[in-house]
Amino acid sequence: MPLPRFHLEHPLAPESRVALPDAIAHHATRVLRLRDGDELVLFDGGGGQYPAILELDGRAAWARTGRHDPREAELPGRVVLAQAIPAGDKMDWVVEKAVEVGAAEVQPLAAARSVLRLSGERLDRRLLHWRRVAVAACEQCGRNRVPHVAPPLTPAQWLARDGAAPLRLFCDPDATVRMTDLLAGLPQPPAAVELLVGPEGGWAPEEYELAGRHGVQAVRFGERILRTETAGTALISALSARLGWI
Repeated sequence: MPLPRFHLEHPLAPESRVALPDAIAHHATRVLRLRDGDELVLFDGGGGQYPAILELDGRAAWARTGRHDPREAELPGRVVLAQAIPAGDKMDWVVEKAVEVGAAEVQPLAAARSVLRLSGERLDRRLLHWRRVAVAACEQCGRNRVPHVAPPLTPAQWLARDGAAPLRLFCDPDATVRMTDLLAGLPQPPAAVELLVGPEGGWAPEEYELAGRHGVQAVRFGERILRTETAGTALISALSARLGWI
């Protein structure tokens, strides 16, 4: 059975004694029922992980780290999921599953037809929550580098930024090009891929046009129309398999 894994925000070091934050201590002792001397794993997001031994002293919880373990669980290529913000709490699912299948970054998009609109303190709280979801997903799936969940942008803002990936795919069920055919025709696997997934109501016509002007290739994935909250996970999984990344 895998050992319990916990992410700490401050840098870790080998052969050291680390005080566990209250939230982690509570989860370890009250939820997982860990006891003094139990084994666990700590990681700080900088790469690799540390085996550790739990030390309890009253209500205080510590961990004694061992040697640094350099193992990673990242994809060979960088995948960014640019996801139009769906209604309700569906973005939680999107972030969680994108992390599990290997996305390096999740970029929420405030698309023209996005139902959920966020601003001010509400936006700040939701963004913090999404980032915590990403951390929890890393703890569960074995990743030692926490993917970045960026502040929301409009599609126009995101498409116009510098540093775009060499391959940018626009998920469109009406596209004439299949994603598998496009990938099969590449001379070599790309180092980075960006996937754009639209909202429940689909992309607005001006967003289709804008994406095309920025060199984004419209592709379809199979014969079925996927829900917005499942499309990104399916696309990343298929992309990784087709490129031999898993």
